[in-house]
Amino acid sequence: MTTTTGDETILHGVLDRWKAGVDAHEPERVAATFTEDAIFQGLHPYSVGRPGVAAYYDSQPLGMKAAYRVLETRRPADGLVLGYLDVEFSFTDRPALSVKLSVLVTRVGDDWLISHYQVSRPD
Repeated sequence: MTTTTGDETILHGVLDRWKAGVDAHEPERVAATFTEDAIFQGLHPYSVGRPGVAAYYDSQPLGMKAAYRVLETRRPADGLVLGYLDVEFSFTDRPALSVKLSVLVTRVGDDWLISHYQVSRPD
C-alpha cells in the first residue's frame, strides 16, 4: 500500500464533506464537493459538472449512507491527489452495496474538490 499522511488528509477533507452530504441526502451539498467540470461516473451513465452529480444523488434512496476507507493514494502532479477507496453504501431497505471508488481531487484556490469520480463493482 502506498499512501502518504498528507495525501490521505487531503482526501479525508474532501470525502468527509462528500459523505456528510450523502448521509444527509443533500444532493447540492454533495455536488459542491466537485469541480464545476467534474467527470462523474456512478453506477448510472456518466455526467459532467455539478448538475449531473446533484441529479444522481437526488435519485438515491432516503436513508442511504456511505462509509469509505482509503486504500491507495498517488500524487500525479502538484495540486492533484489520486485516491483509490473501498466504499460501502448502506440502505434502510436492502443489503449494503460495496464498491471500489477512484477519485482525483484538484486544488482549487485554498480548497480541494473532486474533479474525477469513478465507481466500479468488484464482482
